[in-house]
Amino acid sequence: MGSLDPNLSDAGIHIKGEFKPLDVEEFRKQAHHMVDFIAEYYKNIESYPVLSHVQPGYLRAKLPESAPSAPEPMKNIMDDVKTHIIPGMTHWLSPNFFAYFPATVSSAAFVGEMLCTAFNSVGFNWVASPAATELEMVVMDWLARMLKLPESFMFSGTGGGVIQNTTSESILVTLIAARDKCVSVNGPQCLSKLVVYGSDQTHSTFNKACKLIGLNNVRTIPTKIETSFALSAADLQTTMEVDVAAGLIPLYLCATVGTTSTTAVDPLDELAKVAEKYGVWVHLDAAYGGSACICPEFRNYLDGVERIDSLSFSPHKWLLSYLDCCCLWVKQPDLLTKALSTNPEYLRNQQSELNTVVDYKDWQVGTGRKFKSIRLWLVLRNYGVANIQSHIRSDVRMAKLFEAMVWSDPRFEIVVPTRFALVCFRLKPAGFGSIEYLNRKLLDWINSSGRIYMTHTKVGGVYMLRFAVGATLTEDRHIIAAWKLIKEGANALFTTEVRME
Repeated sequence: MGSLDPNLSDAGIHIKGEFKPLDVEEFRKQAHHMVDFIAEYYKNIESYPVLSHVQPGYLRAKLPESAPSAPEPMKNIMDDVKTHIIPGMTHWLSPNFFAYFPATVSSAAFVGEMLCTAFNSVGFNWVASPAATELEMVVMDWLARMLKLPESFMFSGTGGGVIQNTTSESILVTLIAARDKCVSVNGPQCLSKLVVYGSDQTHSTFNKACKLIGLNNVRTIPTKIETSFALSAADLQTTMEVDVAAGLIPLYLCATVGTTSTTAVDPLDELAKVAEKYGVWVHLDAAYGGSACICPEFRNYLDGVERIDSLSFSPHKWLLSYLDCCCLWVKQPDLLTKALSTNPEYLRNQQSELNTVVDYKDWQVGTGRKFKSIRLWLVLRNYGVANIQSHIRSDVRMAKLFEAMVWSDPRFEIVVPTRFALVCFRLKPAGFGSIEYLNRKLLDWINSSGRIYMTHTKVGGVYMLRFAVGATLTEDRHIIAAWKLIKEGANALFTTEVRME
């Protein structure tokens, strides 16, 4: 081998034996500095525009084309974070973030994520990290009891749970399990006859998951504003009857508690009764609304859960956990593992061969997985169920506060009943032309201010504004200030539009 390029040595490159990627004392120093930086970011987050106003390609123009050959001081790197990265961020943790659904955080979850990262455990099977596997099993049963799920979904019963990355993956793996179960009974020739069902409010990832595994018969059943955009059991029954008469095989239904657009709640018990007639796998996507169901006043939204096959919800949306974290429970774990298991020689071990342990690699698409359960474990233990319920109720109360302010102004209306902590409303003044045009203009005015960030949706032909309460740092004062800004925007819009007319 040739000698090391002297120019590289002169540039400050550490060679083998000198370079220490993890020097404990250097780690201690940098970690302390980073915690201080993050704490200051959280402390000053309201000083940043919520929605970034940079132009596409802004960062490429500010950073070098190639990575540095020589090491750079951490101070220089963090200066670039302040100068270049933060201005290009949409600040999801801002108390003035009311878009999409919230991404909640907490001190306990942050510390849990530190542990998860520090251990760097790759718990694909039990023997690779027994604690990671068994803690996940414990935490999933804890959460199941908080939701008052039947024992058939718990490891203490006949089912079990797993932490996926996102709702998308939960839907995907249960679709695969349902498909393979049907094929095992009817043979591969049935594949072209399989039909899956959802509403026009089911999350868009449902169609993507179906496409990924080759399920082309997807029934998107329209919903109506009269039923607050919930899926009708009667419409589902009619759709399935038509498919069966045509020689097709109903396979899978995705119901929702808390749809993305309006937080509609599908009537789970009624839908499950229809699905039972045809042997359909029923999955409940409760990504957002599921968290609220740990509160007794929302638990009725899970009525009928004993009839379904799987359900999932995302603690990172409302249960004070960082991304990414989606909890999936199944009644028959063997259907999941039969469809997803792999068993290469290099992963064989006595415990797995004896079938006495859970190997989570067989519950998911990939093999590697993080020690995410430790994050949830810290949140549940450090706060307790009562405080977490209080957090959810506080967000719901603030949403009701905002809803009351909207009702107080006759120029606005609430479009659908407010459930959970999302308010769907719109500007609807008398004497103006396009309501959608006015609301688009209003939303642009609000978001361009940088003071708050909201999004819109369009359901049943109705364009509406979404005000999602739930950022961890949000308080009443932020709700009141947001409403004042919205009214200010409406006033400015009316003045402009009248002048234009």
